[in-house]
Amino acid sequence: MQNNSKQLELLNNTTQTFEDEFYKYAKPLEFEKGASPFFPDDLLEYFYIVVDGRIKTYQINFENSKEQTIFIYKRGDMFDVISLLDHKPHDVAYEVLEDAKVLQLPIERVRFWLENDRTFNQKFFPYLAAQMRHTEELATDLALYDTKDRLVNLLLDNLNPNKPFKYHLLQNLSNSEIAKLLGTVRHVIERSLKQLKADNLIETGRRNIKITNFKKLQEKASQMLLK
Repeated sequence: MQNNSKQLELLNNTTQTFEDEFYKYAKPLEFEKGASPFFPDDLLEYFYIVVDGRIKTYQINFENSKEQTIFIYKRGDMFDVISLLDHKPHDVAYEVLEDAKVLQLPIERVRFWLENDRTFNQKFFPYLAAQMRHTEELATDLALYDTKDRLVNLLLDNLNPNKPFKYHLLQNLSNSEIAKLLGTVRHVIERSLKQLKADNLIETGRRNIKITNFKKLQEKASQMLLK
């Protein structure tokens, strides 16, 4: 586990002292697909970094069972940064989408590193900024664009390395999970995918969407902004 963890971007260019201390406090955990392993109180005590697999965080309306996925965490992602910073419970749920390995760290030790270790600061705060940008984009997309437009944006962002929380996000993701990312339901996503396929913009397979005309899809996204 430690050898695998050494390649995490968080530890690139850090001091040997920090790396040794990091491993001293990091506890490896494994979770199976479908598990809901974290509760709000857990995240007041511990901070997590994904080593392998994918874990989503979401909110749900229990009156209509509608879900909104906020993040899908993959290798190198950290959570829960909100509880880390404000010391309060965060009203979100977690689900393991793929068998996952994580590192569990005492949250007070992570706060100590934030206050006292410059190299950790230099990794953490740009990551926090990326999370904030992603959340802002999510709120904007839900407020301003219809489902088909949001899907077009997601398909393009899935190939954009400058969108860290969406880059290569759709690989092996079901239509149901794509719907939850976009704040809708599966049959609406399937209808939109069918239309994009009829327009010869994409091809679809089992849990796989391939863009066949990237330029035309970009043009469609640009037209969306002019509506």
